[in-house]
Order: sequence, then C-alpha cells, then structure tokens
Amino acid sequence: MKVTPDAPAALVIEAGSSIAAILKSAPLNQLETRMLLMHALQLTRIQLITQDERTIDASQAQLLTDLFQRRQLGEPIAYLIGRREFYGLQLEVTPAVLIPRPETELLVDLALQHLPPAGQQPLSVLDLGTGSGAIAIAIAHSRPDVAVTALDASPAALAIARRNAAHHLSAVHAPFNLLHSDWYAALGAQRFDVIVANPPYIVAGDQHLSQGDLRFEPQDALTDHADGLSALRMIVNGAAQHLKDGGWLLMEHGYDQAAEVRALLQAQQFNAVQSWQDLAAIERVSGGRLG
Repeated sequence: MKVTPDAPAALVIEAGSSIAAILKSAPLNQLETRMLLMHALQLTRIQLITQDERTIDASQAQLLTDLFQRRQLGEPIAYLIGRREFYGLQLEVTPAVLIPRPETELLVDLALQHLPPAGQQPLSVLDLGTGSGAIAIAIAHSRPDVAVTALDASPAALAIARRNAAHHLSAVHAPFNLLHSDWYAALGAQRFDVIVANPPYIVAGDQHLSQGDLRFEPQDALTDHADGLSALRMIVNGAAQHLKDGGWLLMEHGYDQAAEVRALLQAQQFNAVQSWQDLAAIERVSGGRLG
C-alpha cells in the first residue's frame, strides 16, 4: 500500500496486500475498516479474523481503494455497503432513502405498545413516508397479525422498500401494502389503528444539512424547505380521517419541536397527548389518541 502524493490521507490499496496489512494501515477506524473489508471481500466477521493473512487481487484492491477514498470524503458507510441494521433487521439502503437511525426504533416500540392485543378485530398500521420501509417492516415483522400499509412519494424509495419487505416478510404475515402517495392522497377512506410517521422536519437552511451523513442523504426526506413543521402539520390535520376511534398518531420530530407538535395535536382535539424521550433523553416522538 502507498499514499498518493496529491492526497496524503488517501491510501491506494495494492494487489497482494494482506487483510492484516490493510487493517493495520487503513486511514479509517477499525470498525469501519472491517465493515468495508467484509463488504468488498464478501467475508463474515469470523472469516475476516481467521483469514487475516489472505491477500487480495487487483479487482479487490481497486474496489477497496474506491471505498476507502469515498469514506474519507464523508460518504456514509451505509451507502458504501448498501445496508443498515434497524430493529434487528438488515435493510437495503441507497442514496434514494434516508439511513435508518437507532433513535427511530423508539417509534417502532411505541407503535407496538399502542396496538391492541392480537386476536381482536383485524388490526392495521399506516406508515407515512416509508423510505426504505424500515419502520413499517419492523412493525410487520414484530406483529405478523397486523396489516401494514406504507406509502411514499418517491418511486425509487418504494422500490427499495419493496425489496426489503420481500426479504423480511412472508406469507405468515398479514398483508403488507406499498402505495405511491403524497401523504394521505391515495388512501381513500381507509382507517387504521395506528399511524406512524418520520417526516422531513429539519428547518430549511439548518447547518446540519451540510454536515456529516446528511450531506449525502435525500434532502426532500430531511427538510420541508420551510419551518420544519409543515409536513407534521399536514399529517396531524389529516389524521382524523384515517384513524379508527381510539387510534393513535405517533410522529418523530426534531430535538426542539416536541412542544410545538403537542400543540398541533391538541389543536386537533387529540387526547392523551404526550412526548417520549429517546436513549439520549431527547423528546423524539410525540403523539396522541383520537377519541
């Protein structure tokens, strides 16, 4: 391996390098280096350890060089390897969808908690703006008796969600439906026991949009290009037409938006309005019950 003269931090991986040598000299931290090696060489974690003297060929060297350099430029690991774990499930992700994040698992937990027990009337959940399908698939996988409808305005996102659903759900699960829709537009008169949403809520021009992983993620899925509340308003204002009596609306939002989202819910006569904290003690999800 050698360092290119015009890009001192970017390693060029040479054919014939061993896994051990790459692990020792790579410019990334050990975890990221191992993830990229496992992806490029199609090895498991155990194989990576037990075959550390294995050497790579020219095509593998070129692939690793490309992956390391793209990571050094900030491209998210999830996009480089094409997957991300969410709620114990390995999901396909591409730059067409947001990268599922651990804090969003709270939304799944709450949806499962607020669903009636199995064995009652047919149960259903709606996921608004499903992206990769992470939230909807996690709910469906955890509650095979619940029919889940997931919608998105992006055909590219729906294609990824469809592949993820096909991988993780089977005939033992209740129907899982994907719809091309701008929020509630394609639903007709359907009503659900729980509606969940992780909509774009970052304020237009927020500095975080030009930092870290967010630089590479679909901007329309991150920001409403306004005050950060416009999508949340639409969801709250339309929810009563699509919730069963006693149904719950649960929404992820920004770290400083909980009070405003609670006010939106109260203005629409939702009951039991409250916010829940994520593992970082940030009010991350707010919701309420209809009726």
